[in-house]
Amino acid sequence: MTWTVTAERYDTPDATVLRRDYYDEVASRYWQRPATAAEIAEGLTVDGADLLLPPTGGFVVGRHGGGAASCAGLVLTEEALPGSAELTRVYVRPEFRGTGGGGLLLAAIEEEARALGVRLLRLDTRLDLVEARGLYAKHGYGEVPAFHRRNPYAEVWFAKEL
Repeated sequence: MTWTVTAERYDTPDATVLRRDYYDEVASRYWQRPATAAEIAEGLTVDGADLLLPPTGGFVVGRHGGGAASCAGLVLTEEALPGSAELTRVYVRPEFRGTGGGGLLLAAIEEEARALGVRLLRLDTRLDLVEARGLYAKHGYGEVPAFHRRNPYAEVWFAKEL
């Protein structure tokens, strides 16, 4: 089976299911219990996904053997730091982790960022999202001091020069 990663709107059926799965996993880990459908739906309605379209951002979906398996988005943060964007909603379904798709996903979203003139990608995450932190470190993202406090759940920050 092979991976493909392509730019896609955040609100296509596949992208919507992946974003829902992302919220389910991160919320369930945080609360240490399964997230409810209502909690996931609330997260999806207030997540600012409308910024994941040009000219304010981008979104990619990864497919393994044709099935939707991963996603990642970026939001331009020009007002805070010219030439920068924030990486967000990076998700690889658990059954596809360790297959090389995460690296292809990051490479694709980095290309989207470059096309938008981004020179610096930044992100925040949590300590319990061990797989994500490992993926970022493996692909050249280094830990940096906190660059914002918008996300009350953020515990560690990363950045990468493109």
